[in-house]
Amino acid sequence: MDFNVRSSLLDPSLDASVFALHSKVLNFKNYTGKNNLFFLPLRQLVDVRGFWQLGPGNVSRDTKMSQIEVSAMKSSPIPLATLIGQELRGEEVEKPYLKYGQAGLAKKGEDYFLIKTDCQRIHSDPSTTFSVFAIFDGHNGISAAIFTKENLLANVLSAIPQGISRDEWLLALPRALVAGFVKTDIEFQQKGETSGTTVTFVVIDGWTVTAASVGDSRCILDTQGGVVSLLTVDHRLEENEEERERVTASGGEVGRLNVFGGNEVGPLRCWPGGLCLSRSIGDTDVGEYIVPIPHVKQVKLSNAGGRLIIASDGIWDALSSDMAAKSCRGLPAELAAKMVVKEALRSRGLKDDTTCVVVDIIPSGHPVLPPTPMKKPNMLASLIFGKKSQNSVNKTNKLSAIGVVEELFEEGSAMLDERLGKDSPVDANSGIFRCAVCQVDQPPVEGLSVNSGPFFSPASKPWEGPFLCAKCQTKKDAMEGKRLTRPTVVVMIYRCKYYYQSHTYT
Repeated sequence: MDFNVRSSLLDPSLDASVFALHSKVLNFKNYTGKNNLFFLPLRQLVDVRGFWQLGPGNVSRDTKMSQIEVSAMKSSPIPLATLIGQELRGEEVEKPYLKYGQAGLAKKGEDYFLIKTDCQRIHSDPSTTFSVFAIFDGHNGISAAIFTKENLLANVLSAIPQGISRDEWLLALPRALVAGFVKTDIEFQQKGETSGTTVTFVVIDGWTVTAASVGDSRCILDTQGGVVSLLTVDHRLEENEEERERVTASGGEVGRLNVFGGNEVGPLRCWPGGLCLSRSIGDTDVGEYIVPIPHVKQVKLSNAGGRLIIASDGIWDALSSDMAAKSCRGLPAELAAKMVVKEALRSRGLKDDTTCVVVDIIPSGHPVLPPTPMKKPNMLASLIFGKKSQNSVNKTNKLSAIGVVEELFEEGSAMLDERLGKDSPVDANSGIFRCAVCQVDQPPVEGLSVNSGPFFSPASKPWEGPFLCAKCQTKKDAMEGKRLTRPTVVVMIYRCKYYYQSHTYT
């Protein structure tokens, strides 16, 4: 909001100071003997000596104030420090603006993205609007990426209870993301197709950002002060030792491709199938130990805002997180996305599909994201946040910068019972329970609790929720290696970025 201040409005005692008000910027001249520029994202602008105040509730462009009104304003001055303190404490902080851009170049045409800014927690209530941004990097075909793009959001929302507050909705979102990813995977496998896809799925509600991911697409957060943080974890077997151990414990084999002569080449892969990822949606013919359970991280930004860069691995194989963030700082989101793709191509060439979505979370009243100051190079930070860093779960920046980001939630376990909690959605009157994954109501005799052990062992607690229908319980057992599955006959011989298949299984 702009303020036109005429000399007739000012108290005569302030003639020694010249005030210039424009777009909420107050420039004090001669008051301290030098020019001091104060950026005040406040509802009111107050003279530091407390003589008078101007605010959007008191002055407009075309309104002249009488001396009586000015005198009345003098009687109840509000200290500048008080107003700034209210802002810093987050009182009445307005929702941010979102500006975004997307860019990409296709090598195989298997990358897809989703941008949806008109989602609503409560139907027909604009005050409950949230946004979703996602990237789906398909392999061995495009069907899994397309199916996931079209169905994942609805499956996530169906797992969130209706009629709850915003805070409760945000608390329920991480578990709903797990249920939505698993449900989408089950539904796609029923189609009998063998393609797969990585997913990076980001939900933005106000200043709260929730990111869920499987595979090696990535989302980074660039905040004020030049702090670049990972919101996702790469699920590549080559870099993630914890995932290698999980796959082998569940019945899979991890190794490199053997060529003639016994030489091993390429990255670590999971066999049978030859997939170099440990988590994805789809990939029916590889094995159930390639799970769709996402890593989920939820953070809350300060009202300084921030920038998200969501991209497929065509970007991250060429650029580190820091390089991607630095390449586009100071640019609006639309140009930033193009610049990231351009830098990736300059570094590596077009070796893979490259897709990038940039989202700026901007404080109200700012036309663009405020510029991020440049940092001095930090060798330790480059080792921690470099691309494809090993054990990225432990080495990810914990977003501890004061006043920048607050970490609300993070969980990456691949065990479904650890991710669904202990709530028991049962109708006490009818005895009907709802499956925690597919959200289908069924009698208890047709399903089991996730806490049910084999043959109801003494350690199992089948009466405790959450409950799973028989289909989802079978899926859970298979992912944990309790029901070994082998692909059907495969006779094709082909090779792609993620997937290598040259064997026949029965």
